[in-house]
Amino acid sequence: MTAAENEWLETAMSYAPVIMFDKNEPFYPDLVGVSVLEHSGPSPSFRREIQFPPEAVRYVIEYAIWWDYEIGHLYEMEHVWVYVGHDGEVVDCEASFHGKVLRGLLRDRVNLVDRHVCLYSQPGKHAFSPLPVVFELLPNLYSAAGAQAGCDGLLVNEMFQPYFQTSEQIDARVMKYLQTKAFVPSMQFEEYLLRPEMFMTWDKLFTLIPQRIKDCLRELEQLEET
Repeated sequence: MTAAENEWLETAMSYAPVIMFDKNEPFYPDLVGVSVLEHSGPSPSFRREIQFPPEAVRYVIEYAIWWDYEIGHLYEMEHVWVYVGHDGEVVDCEASFHGKVLRGLLRDRVNLVDRHVCLYSQPGKHAFSPLPVVFELLPNLYSAAGAQAGCDGLLVNEMFQPYFQTSEQIDARVMKYLQTKAFVPSMQFEEYLLRPEMFMTWDKLFTLIPQRIKDCLRELEQLEET
């Protein structure tokens, strides 16, 4: 890793979001891939264009937050974008929400503490919102964490199609395991801090993902055999 990459990682950690997880949450983040955009352009790890006025924003830090599991399928990646001004203050924040993007910073900035934006994670599914009440509007809030646990098996999105595939057998194995993790969201949340050792460049995280998937599948196969 270059000196510049190390410097950006340290900067990213100093602005990292604080995530609030349900007290019954079974899965916490495993790794965080960091990208820093100094100009408007495409996101390295999410299907979107990131646009910002250079006179107001110095750069945008993109956090690709990786889980080996979420309650509905094997692996999850959610995103947070922190917009940093030329004075070092947080100008804005956005966060992923089921393939869409929500504003992450409330208008009165009450969920910003010492440059860290506080976001809530949907129980089990991990979509982000600055307000937990948003999750109450989802019709499958409870069923997704309960009866529907594991229903999507091994998710294979467009980004990872060249690296791994699924099958009925794999999906069934994933579903069987995740059904053992089914839970009832308490809707009571606790603070979680991303640890320094979790951070790496997005390029490095991307290279690790296929092997992590293979390792998870091997563990599930061994678990089934015992």
